[in-house]
Amino acid sequence: MIIKGRGIARGSATGALLVSDAPLSFLSGVDPESGVIIEEGHPLKGESIAGRIFAFPYGKGSTVGSYVIYALARNGKAPAAIINREAEPIIATGAIIAKIPMIDRLEAPLPALKGGTEVTVDADAGTVSWQE
Repeated sequence: MIIKGRGIARGSATGALLVSDAPLSFLSGVDPESGVIIEEGHPLKGESIAGRIFAFPYGKGSTVGSYVIYALARNGKAPAAIINREAEPIIATGAIIAKIPMIDRLEAPLPALKGGTEVTVDADAGTVSWQE
């Protein structure tokens, strides 16, 4: 299955999908040393984004969140790729400087894929794909 979208940060990656319906602030919402979501009240609190394809609607919070994404990459704890419903400058800038493939504006919503489903994000082609 393939869904088209808009590539934001170049590159491609394959990994286990982690999906949230809630936006996320990377500043004080993700531990840059471990890649674990620490935002109080977030439905994925305690989950690690490290090495996963992280799909969430959009980012929120301070512009410093871009640097937290960069720190995650430097620490080897960044997501393999990011999928947003709508990219906003904080997450897009972080993905670009950290060299994390990112895509948004999918033509169709991601179906209710099971957590851990292996997906590929190809931001150069603007696609998200997986085997059914």
